[in-house]
Amino acid sequence: MEKRYKGPFRRDKKKDYNREEKVPKAQEPELETEDMRLNRYLAHSGVASRRKADEIIKEGKVKVNGNVVTEMGHRVQPGDVVTLDGKVLTPVKKFIYLLMNKPHNVISTSDDEKDRRTVLDLVKEYTSERVYPVGRLDRNTTGLIMLTNDGDLAQKLSHPKFEVTKVYQATLDKPLAEEDMELIRKTLVLEDGPAPVDDISYIEGKKMNVIGIQLHIGRNRIVRRIFEHLGYDVKKLDRSRYAMLTKKNLPLGRCRHLTNGEVNVLKYMMKKPE
Repeated sequence: MEKRYKGPFRRDKKKDYNREEKVPKAQEPELETEDMRLNRYLAHSGVASRRKADEIIKEGKVKVNGNVVTEMGHRVQPGDVVTLDGKVLTPVKKFIYLLMNKPHNVISTSDDEKDRRTVLDLVKEYTSERVYPVGRLDRNTTGLIMLTNDGDLAQKLSHPKFEVTKVYQATLDKPLAEEDMELIRKTLVLEDGPAPVDDISYIEGKKMNVIGIQLHIGRNRIVRRIFEHLGYDVKKLDRSRYAMLTKKNLPLGRCRHLTNGEVNVLKYMMKKPE
């Protein structure tokens, strides 16, 4: 069987995204004295993304000046006191952007009802600010995940319209047949709709059960379900690239702060027209 190697899975040189002169300068955080929508206020306070903040507001957990507010469009004015479960919220003055190489058996949520280890347990030595994960990785999936207190950027990175690219390395229980690879390349239709991929290939120097797959959709367990649909069991799954970020010099279980250049590029990428 002939192996075919395609773009993101070749061992090509990586583009240097730390060169700041070719991208716009990062925007400063908004002043906390400026009035803003309540969900955005929560996002700037490091509570959650604006989408999740809407749910928290709807549940009646947020008070403004002692009064419960369930209107997501409510605007917070200078001098207003906003509380969540009795705790006063203050918009962050410094944004934190962390990249983690998540290990196996770690939950990618802010908290876990079963008291299992989460990604927040691993970031304590890197920042004292409250951050939260952008999107999710399955407990048994390793690789790159971002954590930040920048609610605006987190929301955009998670929104389907911005089509953030993710690259995974999947180790299957058996070699992937060329005809099945072609079916995936042409888009499978799963129970929740079409599952388009940007690219899929065997990986140079690896066995034929180790597959590189690039996609921008972010539905639950999407990579595993693509292979399971054709009768393959994913034994290992690792996210090796998120947007333009890679695992270079980032050991498993460790984090690093994004450079100014990387943050600038991410913000520039998210400036798609409405």
